[in-house]
Amino acid sequence: MRMFIDIVTQTLRTLWGHKLRSFLTMFGIAWGVGSLLLLVGVGEGFRSGNRRQMANLGEDLMFISSGVAPAVDGQRSGLRPYQITYDDYLAIKEQATMVRNVAPALGRNDIRAQSEFGNMAGFVQGVTPDFGLIRFVPMKAGRWLNDRDNQQQRHVAVIGTEVVKNLFPGEPAVGATILLNGIRFEVVGLVGMIGQGENVGLNSQIYIPIETAFMRFPYTGVQDLRSIGYIVYQPLTRQQHEAAKMDVRRIIARRHGGFDPNNKDAFNERDTIKNAESVGKIFDAMNMFLGSVGLVTLALGAIGIINIMLVSVSERTPEIGLRKALGATNRSVLVQFFLEGAFLTIVSGGVGILFAAGLMQALAQLPSPPGFDTPRLAPSSAALSVGSLALAGIIAGLYPARKAAALQPVEALRKD
Repeated sequence: MRMFIDIVTQTLRTLWGHKLRSFLTMFGIAWGVGSLLLLVGVGEGFRSGNRRQMANLGEDLMFISSGVAPAVDGQRSGLRPYQITYDDYLAIKEQATMVRNVAPALGRNDIRAQSEFGNMAGFVQGVTPDFGLIRFVPMKAGRWLNDRDNQQQRHVAVIGTEVVKNLFPGEPAVGATILLNGIRFEVVGLVGMIGQGENVGLNSQIYIPIETAFMRFPYTGVQDLRSIGYIVYQPLTRQQHEAAKMDVRRIIARRHGGFDPNNKDAFNERDTIKNAESVGKIFDAMNMFLGSVGLVTLALGAIGIINIMLVSVSERTPEIGLRKALGATNRSVLVQFFLEGAFLTIVSGGVGILFAAGLMQALAQLPSPPGFDTPRLAPSSAALSVGSLALAGIIAGLYPARKAAALQPVEALRKD
């Protein structure tokens, strides 16, 4: 134990004797570790921001709306438009075996909303109660729409935060009355804030029962008065989204002229699961690139430590020879130089990790821009840094240490 303490003391004394060289070497490692963590943290911030935006819509969402189909099956010319209807929704709900939840929506963005305190151009969506199970509509006060509201075509509405801000500034909204194109509706619920400032559209929506929407605000210029804007649905499992998509396509194709459900051009779709997978691959590639840049920087720092330790061995050759002549063992010389390299690596790496973590913690206090979260310390990158540091420390300390321990005392003293 006494010998180990002496070796550690000698190591610290040697490093202190070359303060500038030691500092610059440690700075290289700290910079490499900090760069690695920050670069990967930036990638994780982008990934997290994208997930947050997707969460503002809901989980595992798939949409289908009106499209165009060949006038004659199998031909690409003579396309005819078709309109998605409420009956299509019912058919999907009853027949689609790969679909977990499904809901229709009739959207109108030309409705004037008024209260005794203000007015605005409202985006009205006629929906079924199941819409709240699929889309992200966090209730802040009151209640969501129910089956009786829909069956009895009640004049009730659930409104978003921007609607509250414009129509009821500083006033209670639940239980109050609003006019939608002059028609009275009772506000029965308030939706909480969805996302941040970039989601004004989602927070400006007014939800009413879809049967009420068919009666009061149907689409004009369409053959079927029960036409809707889109159908949103969720697959049984996330992995079965392609099977669910084909299930829905077959039903829509059969109900609108029997065209080929494999004709992708005939459908107007959005698959957030597929989009998320594609974006995830982009982020994985970006993380690999950013991590590689950080690792290269870290490797350069480790090479610097090895170089400095080799220079130290060369400079201290007479000292090593004298120590071995006085009885120092190869093991004690090996341990001393190994500890010097390991100490430089571990301390500088720890400083780099603390610096990166502190900077990311400080950035987390700032408002994040749309679609981007502040960088965050990724456990995988921290583990990679620790592993890289361990490897760099072993190489940086062991190779020069073995070279020092292999010196013969007589040869070492001759170089004085």
